[in-house]
Amino acid sequence: MPRPGLVIAVLAFAGMGASFMQTILLPIQSELPLLLDESRDVTAWAVTVTLLVAAICTPISGRLGDMYGKKTVALVLLGLLVLGSVVAALSPSVAFLITGRGLQGMGMGVIPLGISILRDVLHRERLGSGIAMVSATLGVGGALGLPISAFVTERYDWHVMFWVASVIGLLALGLVAWVVPVSTMRDGGTLDVVGVIGLAVGLTGVLLAVSRGNDWGWGSPRTLGLLFGGLVVLLVWGWYELRVEAPLVDLRVTARGTVLFTNLASIAMGFALFASQVVFPQLLELPAGAGGLGLTLMQSSLILMPAGLAMLAMSPVAGRLEHRFGPKPLLASGSAIIALSYVIAVAVDLQVWHVLVVNTVLGIGIGLGFAAMPALIMQVVPARETGAANGLNTLMRSLGTTSAAAVVGGVLAAGGAELDGVPVPSDDAFRTALLLGLLAAVVCTVLALLIPRPRLAEDERPSLPDGVL
Repeated sequence: MPRPGLVIAVLAFAGMGASFMQTILLPIQSELPLLLDESRDVTAWAVTVTLLVAAICTPISGRLGDMYGKKTVALVLLGLLVLGSVVAALSPSVAFLITGRGLQGMGMGVIPLGISILRDVLHRERLGSGIAMVSATLGVGGALGLPISAFVTERYDWHVMFWVASVIGLLALGLVAWVVPVSTMRDGGTLDVVGVIGLAVGLTGVLLAVSRGNDWGWGSPRTLGLLFGGLVVLLVWGWYELRVEAPLVDLRVTARGTVLFTNLASIAMGFALFASQVVFPQLLELPAGAGGLGLTLMQSSLILMPAGLAMLAMSPVAGRLEHRFGPKPLLASGSAIIALSYVIAVAVDLQVWHVLVVNTVLGIGIGLGFAAMPALIMQVVPARETGAANGLNTLMRSLGTTSAAAVVGGVLAAGGAELDGVPVPSDDAFRTALLLGLLAAVVCTVLALLIPRPRLAEDERPSLPDGVL
């Protein structure tokens, strides 16, 4: 049997590879209209489609993992990620690029599946640190991937970074197939096809409205129609899920206090995380004459990278803290650290070293919080439903990051300052955006403190393994 540390490392590498796909286009996002000879509205889909597909497929792939085997579904998702990377690398037009990016988005389901695999195969003494490491990859991959993308795109044709993504995905696929043991924990049953369609349609409407609202206008018929239409579909979907025998998502379990408050806290923490990822790159790269710090893309990426390293470094610490004090204090402490980092960011006149320190401290808080969330979920969710439950929790984090991208991006865009006739964020806009991140962190802290003590019926108690590994 493989060593536990090797299994954790392989699943963490696969998770980082999947989350890397979220930021791979950021270094050239503004150049895509020129590179592809398309309008900005069309090329924006190359970023939007990845977020959209990831959000929709994550809870669905979690349920499929519970039914047919988590390792099997993880391998399929990694195969689709590799296929998408190759399609994007060979793309002669924006249509092929968008298709490839959509396939890449499916790989995000590997993260909650990896967490669920750990629950099935690890001894309880190794479980906390393992969950912490794999859960943290949701933020680590993006933080570490940004300087890699910047380096490649500054020196080579933009297609090359998709070949890099293909190699990363192929390596992750091979390692998971070779190292990760097969879990025998399966629920069986049939797939709730109506539930899949309802969730996909509802989330598509809401996420499109949120992610594209700044471009289309928040009061436009298209934005409002998608938003309210998506919400109506989700309400009908929820009504249906409560009545079907084998639902895609067991909403009765989701409505339990521990799961509900943890998922709400996940939205807030996702917002707090991504608010900094929107603000700090723009602040670092904006010319000094416009109130920024005047760094290049590569320089700013290196300044922001330590936050990802901090998330990774906190994994073993978070595992030990969770084992000693429990996941609830860990989540509250992590969100409080995030709030403290935002307080410092708002209070000082930010210089490069301030951003480095603040963002690294924020990464520590995110590392603790992301470690606590799956542990809280798995305290109360039956073992047969861990894939779907972790997938839904990952979706909640994605809702937070998507909302932050729209809201904080809108605040910065509406800042009112100009440089050579080009709109740029003002000092007040940056401060307002940071205050929004602070508010989200405070909300997350309050929600964490409100999480009730987990209670389960005796026949539903989630059985943590005495140890396969």
